[in-house]
Order: sequence, then structure tokens, then C-alpha cells
Amino acid sequence: MSLESDSAVPSSSRDWYFPSPPFIHAAKSRKYHRRFSTNPRPSPSDSQLPFAAGVSSPNPATPFRAVPPRTFSHERPRRRVDFSRRRDKPPRTDVNQPVSGVPDGLSNKRSEASGDKFIRFAGPSFKLRWKMAFSVSILMTVFSSVVYQNFCLHSQVDELQNYISKLEFRLQASHSSDSMELISYSEPEGDLPNRSLKRLALMVSLILLSVPVVVFKYIDYVSRSRSPENISEEESLNKQLAYRVDLFLSVHPYSKPLALLVATLLLICLGGLALFGVKDDSLVECLWLSWTYVADSGNHTDSEKIGERLVSVSISFGGMLIFAMMLGLVSDAISEKFDSLRKGRSEVVEQNHTLILGWSDKLGSLLNQIAIANESLGGGIVVVMAERDKEEMELDIGKMEFDFKGTSIICRSGSPLILADLKKVSVSKARAIIVLAEDGNADQSDARALRTVLSLTGVKEGLRGHIVVELSDLDNEVLVKLVGGDLVETVVAHDVIGRLMIQCARQPGLAQIWEDILGFENCEFYIKRWPQLDGMHFEDVLISFPDAIPCGVKVASLGGRIILNPDDSYVLQEGDEVLVIAEDDDTYAPAELPMVWRGSLPKDFVVPKSAEKILLCGWRRDMEDMIMVLDAFLAPGSELWMFNEVAEKERKKKLIDGGLEINRLVNISLVDREGNAVIRRHLESLPLQSFDSILILADESVEDSAIQADSRSLATLLLIRDIQAKRLPMVTHVERGSFSQSSWIGEMQQASDKSVIISEILDPRTKNLLSMSKISDYVLSNELVSMALAMVAEDRQINDVLEELFAEEGNELQIRQGDLYLHEDEELSFYEVLLRARQRREVMIGYRLADAERAVINPPAKTERRRWSVKDVFVVIAEKE
Repeated sequence: MSLESDSAVPSSSRDWYFPSPPFIHAAKSRKYHRRFSTNPRPSPSDSQLPFAAGVSSPNPATPFRAVPPRTFSHERPRRRVDFSRRRDKPPRTDVNQPVSGVPDGLSNKRSEASGDKFIRFAGPSFKLRWKMAFSVSILMTVFSSVVYQNFCLHSQVDELQNYISKLEFRLQASHSSDSMELISYSEPEGDLPNRSLKRLALMVSLILLSVPVVVFKYIDYVSRSRSPENISEEESLNKQLAYRVDLFLSVHPYSKPLALLVATLLLICLGGLALFGVKDDSLVECLWLSWTYVADSGNHTDSEKIGERLVSVSISFGGMLIFAMMLGLVSDAISEKFDSLRKGRSEVVEQNHTLILGWSDKLGSLLNQIAIANESLGGGIVVVMAERDKEEMELDIGKMEFDFKGTSIICRSGSPLILADLKKVSVSKARAIIVLAEDGNADQSDARALRTVLSLTGVKEGLRGHIVVELSDLDNEVLVKLVGGDLVETVVAHDVIGRLMIQCARQPGLAQIWEDILGFENCEFYIKRWPQLDGMHFEDVLISFPDAIPCGVKVASLGGRIILNPDDSYVLQEGDEVLVIAEDDDTYAPAELPMVWRGSLPKDFVVPKSAEKILLCGWRRDMEDMIMVLDAFLAPGSELWMFNEVAEKERKKKLIDGGLEINRLVNISLVDREGNAVIRRHLESLPLQSFDSILILADESVEDSAIQADSRSLATLLLIRDIQAKRLPMVTHVERGSFSQSSWIGEMQQASDKSVIISEILDPRTKNLLSMSKISDYVLSNELVSMALAMVAEDRQINDVLEELFAEEGNELQIRQGDLYLHEDEELSFYEVLLRARQRREVMIGYRLADAERAVINPPAKTERRRWSVKDVFVVIAEKE
């Protein structure tokens, strides 16, 4: 039935009500007008009504006047209403809406109280739950007391039966002294156990066991009874307690063993009290039995009474849990210890050891050189720390084909940027610290080296040794020295190799001499003080060491400055030290001056300096430094050809960004060619037969992989030699080595006589291929840098010597022809040739015979005469030309 208007409702039902209770009247009126009034009318205000809605009239006999229907502020859609179904449903009151007929003040108070529903209803519930928990605890106590009384009565009955049986046995055995036996055997009242004390002990133990249960229940109730509105602001109590427990177990290292110890003591004490309540023994004896039950789960088999068995089983069960946890803790501790040992987390307790920080391809050669240096001492200790797994490092070192000659290699996993890891390897007690450059980007590697130096200088204990830092870029050397101060010695790998390749290209055979001097296998530099030489001229000092060759003086008056190749007139002063080239630091000593004939030079020495044509194959990041060095060494009018895959515009931009001013080059002019050095067609476009020297560089694009870089260099070398052999005219002469001139290697060897090729090799295994073919000289860059690092680590003063020998100014190693010092077939001792070289202000350190493949540095038997040839060459330290 649809209600279209107010006229659909009879006037009698709209105007009058029969007397009824107020709340029913109000509910029905509100229900009626909410459900059936589709077009409500405005109702008069409360002040216009004679009585409040739902309040009975003062005169009950007078019928009430109907309250006009309430108005609503919103319209509702019309719908059909089934009055029969509506009448069946009981009236529903809305708790949240105020009831009509109630004063406004009371309604507001109820609306305000609806927001505090938790406060009104939580209090009685909380009291009810607390009473229930208290009642449960009382019931448990009463139950335990009843059980205990039952156990006690049962034990008393057993004791009485035993006592009666013993009395009967006594009466039958003795006839004359029955009364005396009875009196003597009767148990005094004072010796009986204190039953009340035992009952108290049992109750206390049960109550203590029930206390944690009650506390946990209370905590859980408090956590769940908190208002949902406050959950975001404050965490529940059980979460806070769980966090505190977790924090205690995480922060304190001995928290788990301490918690296990407390649990064990509590179990022993509670078990001892419970045993004291069910046994006739003393408290001390019960505590001891409780410990035996905890330690051995099968120790309670002797218990006979039911009470003793229940208590002993409970204690044994707790003991099994405790020992299971203890076994887990011990197993975890042992596993963690072995795991830390396996992963290299244990501390290194060493002194005067060599510490290497980082990992690179140079590590194998570096370890080999340090082991050779320590051989005379019976071995040493080398500690390697890198951000790698200890097992992997040990496996890689084990694969190296080196004999470490008694030197022990200790690996540890850690970061050199963390002081705790540095302390773990005893950094403050190390004799020398070597920081290796990482493979990859040069700027990132140098930045990491700088941070490592900062970490080392921040060690509180201080450093006993010096720091040797390998850098990749020469521009970063100043910053590292500024941070490290007097503790730091730097070796710029790329700068050293670039300068060495230039020297070897201008003087073929110099690479092998540098390999002998830098390595510890042959002769190397040593500095030592000899007081017996004070007051001698340097010319006399040169021939004072039969097993060494002096080449410089460390002048004490100049603050320890090392002067290479000083004047003959220099007189050694007190405190001066002599720089020599010797096999080892304990293999040489000064002797009496021998009688040496000086002689005269056969001819005046004129430096032949003419324009050269040099080719650089490949691209390095320090190419601008090599160009500046070549500009200082070469004669005016020289040409430098650069052949690589870098575009010409980008090439010039890189050179300018590196600090090279092309317009200021004095002696050389640059010629750019773009191409791939492993493609024959690109190489054939170059005039390879016209170059005096060709330098094959490890290209920047593949220098991260030693094998790939060496493969590329070998391919370039073979292609260049083959093109040269086909373009140069064949010359018939004696066979060279084991190859005939008709073979392709023989043709390449003839081509090598016309031009010098220097190849940069990274992997030591590649040098065997080049040394057998004899078609090219090579510079083993990684190995030479490792040798320099090891030498500076052994004696930091040698770094000043190496820097001068590689610099543009000062002294350098040079190879001289024999006709500069002697005549053909002239018999002279090495000392006599050495003194002739002094007339040119040179220090002769060795020679290479015409028919020999390697040079002899610091030759033995220096006073013995021998026949020389003008084709022999001599190795000298002389000023740069």
C-alpha cells in the first residue's frame, strides 16, 4: 500500500493516543513517522507543546493529545510498505539516537557518554576477570593442599605399618626387655619432621609455578583490553615486553647463557622445595637431589612414593628442556666459532708482518717478490685482507705457481675502510702496509685508496710501519700524499709503465735490465751505513765493494736526501749511507782498495740525437703524460703517430682534458690515425716499415682482462711484424737463434733488426711466447709494478731512487756501446772499465756480451781481466741527455 499524502491516515489515529507507557508511546510515534511519513510536515517546537513528548499528563483521566509527527531534514524515496510484515517485527530502538521525550540535557549527556563506552563497560569486566584469576589461583592452592594432605596421609599410613611390623618383630625377638625396647624404639616427638613446614614448602613451590601463568594471563588481558583507538599511538603490553626481551638477548652477548643459568637455578630451587615437601630428607639434601634430577634425567628411578615420583618426573622433564637448550647454545657457539675461522673473522696476532689491503691481478707477483725478500730471514708473515671470502682467497693463492720459500700467507675477509677490520689484522704492528689499486675505473680506485689512507691514519694506536699506495692516475698523487703525510709512499702504476716503455723503446734490451734490478731474484738496491768509509772520496768507494756496486750516497747533512751518481770528489761524512746494487743486504761489505789501472777513453763521446718516428698502437688513460715525456726525450722534428679506435675529435678532447697543450709541444708533432689494431687492412694503411719504434699498449677498453689484453697485443705484434717482413728487403746473413731465415719467424726477426717493437704484457705467462720468438721486446707491466711495490715496502727510501730514474730530469739507466770505453780485443778488468766510465760521469753497473741474451748486473770477480769486444754493451747510470 502506498501512502501518497497525510489524508491516507485516519484523523483519529493521527490526533489521539490511548494511554500507554511513555517509552512505548515515544518509540511508536518515532517509528511511525520514520517509516510511513513520506512527506513530513514541520512540527511545532517543544515550547508550543503542553507536555513533553512521552511524559504522562498530570491528570491521568484526561486523554493525551497526540504529538505532531517529527520533521526530518532529508527526503526519502517513496516505497510500498507491507503493513502486515511491519507489524510482525518488534519495534527496534536506535541506541545512538536520543529518545524523544527525554530532555535535551540528558540526551547530550548520553551522547557524550557514548564516546566513553570503554570506560563505562571495561571497569566491571576488568574486575570480573581479576576476580576469576584470583579465584583460580585460590582453587589451585586449595587443590594442591588437598593433594599434599592426601600424599601425607598415605605416607603416614605406610610409616605406621612399618613401625608396627618392626615392633612386632622386636616383641617376638626379646622377652625380657619388651618395655625397654618399646621405649627405646619409639620415635621421639621432636625428631618427627615438621609437617607444617613441608606443607608450606610445597604450597610455596606450587604458588611460584602458578605465578608466571597468572602474570602472562594478566598481560594478555591488558593487551587485548586496550582501546582500538590507542593502538596506533601505543603498542600493546605484550609487544613491549617481547621487544624488551628481544633487545636484551640481542644487545648483551652473554644474555642467552645467563638466562639459561637463571632458569636452571630456578628449577633446582623450586624442585628442591617440592621434594622437601614430599620427602623426609632435609632441605639441603632435597636441593642436591633436585640438581641430580636436572643433570641426569634417569636419576629418579629410586623414588617409590607417588608424590616423589611426580615431583622428580617434573624436575627431570625441566632438566631435559634446559639441557636441550644448553646443547643448542653450545652447538651454536662452536658452529659460529668455526664459521668465523672459516670466513676469516678471527684476529691476527702478529708483529712486524707485511699487510696487503685489496685484491688485484698484481697480488701473485707481489707475494712472490715478498717471499723472495724474506728468504734470507727464513720466511715471514704476509697478511692479505680484502672484501672477498677467505676460502676463495686461499684457493686462488693456492693456484699460484710460486714457491713462497717459508713465508706464511694469512687471509682475512674485511674492509680496509672499517677500523674494526683494520684492528683485526694488527695494522698498528705491521712493518709495512701495501694498498693495492682496484681493477676498473681509475678515479674510483684512487678515491677508494684515499679513503683507505684516511682510515689508516685514524688508527688510535698509531702505525709502526709506512704505507705504500698504488695509484692509477698521476693527478691524484698529490692529494694522497697530503692526506697521508710522511707515512705514505706512492707508486703510480700507469706512469711507471708508460715511462718505462718509452725508455725501452729508445734503448732496446732495457726492459730485461729493469726486471733484474726491480725484482728480488737477482740484484737490487740497498742502503746501509759503513763508518769505515767516512772520509773517502766517492771514486774510491766505487771500488771498495767486491760484491756490490755503489751508485749513490744518502747525505745526512741534506736531511737524508739520496744523490745518485755523485761527483768523484765528494767525501763521505759522518752519518752518510751508501746506496749499492747487491744480491742481498748481507752479501756485501767493504774491503781493501785494489790496484786498478785507469787508462783513457778511446774516443770522445758524442750523443747522436736525430729526429725519430714513433707509433703508439692503442689508447691509455694517461696518454697525455706519455706524449709530454716523449716531447722531452726526442729530438726536434720527431713524429708521433697515434693509431687507435678513439675518434679524432674525442681523442683531442681527452688529451686537452688531461692537461696537454698540443700547441706547446716543442720536439714532436702528432699524427692521428683511426683504426683497429687487430685488423690487417687497417694496419696496412700505415707506413709500418718507416717507424723507428712501435709501442703496443694494453688498450683501455680491454685492460681489465689480462688475458684478453695480451691476446690483442700478440695479434697486433704478429700482424705488424708480418707486414714489415713483406715490405722490407730480405737480407741474407747468419741464422739467428734456432730459426732459419726462410721461416716466418726468421723473417720477423730480420724485421725486428730494422725497428723496435715494445709490447705491454699484463699476464706473466704471456712472456714465454715472446721470449721464445725473439721478435719483440716486452714490458711486463703488472709484474714490474708488483716488484716496485715490494721493493718500496721493504725499504721506503728506494722510492726516491725509482722516482728519479723514471723522471724526465736527473739520472736514468742507459745502454752504451763498448767502443765508447775500450778497443777491440782489449784486456781489461771490470773495475778498469768502470773507472773509464767515471771519466764521463757515469756509474757502470753491468754489461751484456755480444753473443749473450741477458745482461749481467753486478758481475762477480771484478778484478779479473778478460778480453772485450766493441760489440759488447754496458749498462750505466748517467744523466739524461
